[in-house]
Amino acid sequence: MSKILIELQYLPSIAYFSAIYSVDEIHIASKGRFEKRTYLNRSTILTANGPLDMSVPVFGANKRIPVQEVKIDYHEKWMNNHWRAIQSAYGKSPFFDFYSEEFKTILYSEASHLFDLNKSLLTMCLKFLQIDKPVFWAESYENMDKPDLIDMRGVIHPRKPISELQWFAPKPYQQIFGSNFVSNLSILDLLFCTGPEALEVLKRSVVSSLNK
Repeated sequence: MSKILIELQYLPSIAYFSAIYSVDEIHIASKGRFEKRTYLNRSTILTANGPLDMSVPVFGANKRIPVQEVKIDYHEKWMNNHWRAIQSAYGKSPFFDFYSEEFKTILYSEASHLFDLNKSLLTMCLKFLQIDKPVFWAESYENMDKPDLIDMRGVIHPRKPISELQWFAPKPYQQIFGSNFVSNLSILDLLFCTGPEALEVLKRSVVSSLNK
């Protein structure tokens, strides 16, 4: 039985969900330190002007505090900014009306901690994608059964090119903007553009076994 150990990211990328789809069990690393300029609080969508990074502002980003203790900074109107960007980018997409309200509800829930926000979003995305696999919140993973464990912590990272993910070859699908396909965006792009076909795109994007 294959198991993945991966960090909890904000509206994760297609590569993230392709990796999750490929295993039998999902173990979310809930220990460790927060690192800025990662996907822990950042995701990328496609707008009329090209890819746009959206970041959730947090307190103590420079202090490498435990990831579960990272609090969201609501002094900035980031929720409005994020939702306006999402609505502008995908408001005319085929499946925006089908999924958007549940995303909006979670974004505006004012979760106090980043971990809780990301957890709620991941749970909902797994439901929309119909990925029905056991999810474990791995507070302690030093004693996990290593032979079957694929450690993906830090593997999917903004500063690491997709080409390093040898198991992942993004399957193109019809996007809203531009004539050139933009790969590995937030799962929002795939869901809003393809709806129930999203899972098939994830499946076809995995070309070999995940690297351990």
